[in-house]
Amino acid sequence: MDKFKLEEKLDRIENLLLGVKKVLTFDEACDYTGISKNYLYKLTASGAIPHSKPNGKRIFFDIHKLNSWLLQNERVTKEDLNTPVVDQLLDQ
Repeated sequence: MDKFKLEEKLDRIENLLLGVKKVLTFDEACDYTGISKNYLYKLTASGAIPHSKPNGKRIFFDIHKLNSWLLQNERVTKEDLNTPVVDQLLDQ
């Protein structure tokens, strides 16, 4: 990888870490989520991940919707199972 591309990638990562961007490009979404380009294309094509294509070609992701999608199917920890709120829910 040449120096220019490396610097460009580092700039994108810095922006993501700072939480400045509210909308991510396809490549930024790959970097942010760690999902490969191939798999992310499959997810968008099947409609399994929230995205938009305002001009019909480029794919964009709302970072808040992307975070919600990444955190779906959350698992409860053993520690959470021992809290009073969970006990009340289980008693119902």
